Amino acid sequence: MLKWRRRPRPRVLVIGLDCASPELVFDTFQADLPHLRQLMAAGRWGVLRSSVPCITVPAWSSMFTSRDPGVLGVYGFRNRANYSYAQLASADSRAVRHPRVWEHVNAAQQSVVVANVPQTYPVTPVQGALISDFTTPSPDHQFTYPPTLRAEVLRQQPTYHFDISDFRTDDKASLEARLYDVMEAQYQVFDHLLASIDWRLAIHVNIGVDRAQHGFWRFHDPQHRRHEQNRFSAVIRDYYRWVDEWIGRLMRHVDGETSVLVVSDHGVKRMDGAVALNEWLRLNGWLCVREPLPSGISRFDVACVDWGRTRAWSTGGYYGRIFLNVRGREPQGIVPPEAVDDTLHELVTGLHTLRDDRGQLLTVRAMRPADIYQEVNGVAPDLIVYFGDLHWRTVGGLGYGQPITLDNDTGPDDANHAEEGLYVWVPAAGAGGRPSEERHLMDIAPTILEALRLPADPAHQGRSLFTLL
Repeated sequence: MLKWRRRPRPRVLVIGLDCASPELVFDTFQADLPHLRQLMAAGRWGVLRSSVPCITVPAWSSMFTSRDPGVLGVYGFRNRANYSYAQLASADSRAVRHPRVWEHVNAAQQSVVVANVPQTYPVTPVQGALISDFTTPSPDHQFTYPPTLRAEVLRQQPTYHFDISDFRTDDKASLEARLYDVMEAQYQVFDHLLASIDWRLAIHVNIGVDRAQHGFWRFHDPQHRRHEQNRFSAVIRDYYRWVDEWIGRLMRHVDGETSVLVVSDHGVKRMDGAVALNEWLRLNGWLCVREPLPSGISRFDVACVDWGRTRAWSTGGYYGRIFLNVRGREPQGIVPPEAVDDTLHELVTGLHTLRDDRGQLLTVRAMRPADIYQEVNGVAPDLIVYFGDLHWRTVGGLGYGQPITLDNDTGPDDANHAEEGLYVWVPAAGAGGRPSEERHLMDIAPTILEALRLPADPAHQGRSLFTLL
C-alpha cells in the first residue's frame, strides 16, 4: 500500500527590533553579534527603507499591512480626529483598518503568535495568541487574546510590562536596568508561546532597542555634541549583544521549514537639536496669539491662538507636521482654498532660511502627502517636514524667543530616527548569505505570505523579497 507523505508546513519567525541600526548590526557591532552574523551568512541582508514618517507608529503597521501611511490614514501616534483645532485621536489598533499579515494567515485557518507589535492595543481576536503593545496602559487591562492568556502571562511574569517607562530620564542607571528587566520578561513569554502553540507565523517587536538609543546615544557616539565617555558608553553595544543572545535562544524553535526575518522599522541618528516650529511660525507672522505670551516656555495651546489671523500651525515630534488654516475646512480658516499651493510654496521658501545655532543653513525636506502616498486618508498634515537630515527634531511649544533650541520638550533624548532600517532574511531553503539591495518595509508582508505559500494580496504596495533570489 502506498503511503502518502505529508507536505511540510512552512513557518515564518519575525524578530522585530524597533530602531535597530543597519550600521551597527552590519558593521560596528557585527563581530559582537554571532547569531545575527550566522543568519546573515545564511540569507540576504540590507537596508530596509522606512515609511514617511519614519517613526514607530505608523511604520510597523505599514510593514505588516504593506500600505503606506496615507492609505492607512495614520501619520503619527496622535492624529487630528477631524478638522477642528483641538481634537486629537491616538492611533491604536482601531486606527488600522486594513488587514495585517497575521489576519491573512488566520484566514487560511493557521495559527499565529503576535507579541508586542505596535498598534495592537486594544486587543482583537486571533487564532493563536496575541499580546498587545507598548501603549497598553497596564497589566490590569485586558492585554491578551484569548483573554485567558493574560493569567498565564502574569503567572509566568508577575511584573510584565509593555514599555520601558520614563526612558527620557537623567537616571541612566535605572534606565539601563529596566531595559533588561522589561524585555527579559517579554522574551521569556514569547519563547514560551513559541514552544506551546502550533504556530505558522510568529512575530515579536522589541521596543527596548529604541529606548536604549534614545537614552544612551550621546555616550556611544563621539559625533554627538553632548558626547561623554563613561561607563554608559558601552550600554548600547552591550544591549545589542544581549538581544543577539536572545535571538540565538529563539532559534531553537526554527527548523528546516521555518523562514526567519529580523527587521527594524527605522534606524537611528544623533540628535543635534530641535526646531521650535510653532515659535518660527509665530515669529514669521504665520501663527498669531490672542495676548502676550507668559514669560518662559509654554506648551502650545489652541485656545491661545488667534485663528482669525493665523495661517498655519504645527505639532512637534521627531518630524514636523504643519497644517494650514484653510477657509471652509477649518472652523475659522482664512487661507483661500485656491491659494493653498501658493501658500505652501511661500511657507517652504521661508523654512529654507532656517539656520542652526551655529549659523549654518538647515537642510529642509518638505513633503506634501499627495505627492508621496498612494492615497491620502484621514486628516493629513499639509506638510511633512524633516529638518537637518533628521539630526534635528521639532518641538511644539511657544516662548523660546528663537526657532532653535538644544533642549527637548519631553525630557532628555539623545537620538532621532533614520529612514534606514534593516532586514536579515533567511528563507527556509536558504539563500547563500550576501548583502542585497535596499528594500522597503512594505515588502515584508508580501514576503511572509509567499514564504507561507498563501495567496498574495493584490492591494499590497510592496513586493516580496523572493525577487532577490
